[in-house]
Amino acid sequence: MEKTLQDLSGILLKAIPSALLLILLHFYLKAMLFKPLQKVLKQREALTAGARKAADESLAAAERKAQDYEARFRDARSEVYRQQEETRRIWLDDQTKQIAAAHDRAAEAMAAADKRLAEETAAAKQNLVETSAALADSIANMVLARRKA
Repeated sequence: MEKTLQDLSGILLKAIPSALLLILLHFYLKAMLFKPLQKVLKQREALTAGARKAADESLAAAERKAQDYEARFRDARSEVYRQQEETRRIWLDDQTKQIAAAHDRAAEAMAAADKRLAEETAAAKQNLVETSAALADSIANMVLARRKA
C-alpha cells in the first residue's frame, strides 16, 4: 500500500504542473475569450432591445397614423354624404318647383281650353239658333210648296 501511495504521490507531483496550467488556461480564457464574449453578447442584447423598442415605437406610430387616417377618411366620407344629401335635396326642391310650375301651366291650359270650349259652345248654339230659323223657314216653304202643288 505504501508503494501505491508513493506512486500516487508521484503522479500527483507530475500532475501539479498540468493542473496549474489548466487553472492558468481557465483564467486566461476567462479574461481573453469569455469576458469579451459576454461583453459582445450584452451589447448585442442591448442593441436587440433597442431595436425592439424602436420597432414597438414605430408600430405604435403606425397605429396612430392608421387611426388618424381612418378618422380623416370617416370625416371625408361623411362630408361627401352630406354634400350628396344637399345636392339631392336641391334637386328635389327644383323638381318640386318644376312640378308645381307644370301643374300651374296645365291648370292655365285647362282654363283656357274651358274658356275656348265655352266660347265655341256659345258660338255653336248661336249658329244653331240662326241655322234652325233658316232651316225652319226652308222646311215651312217646302211644306207649303207641296200643299200648293
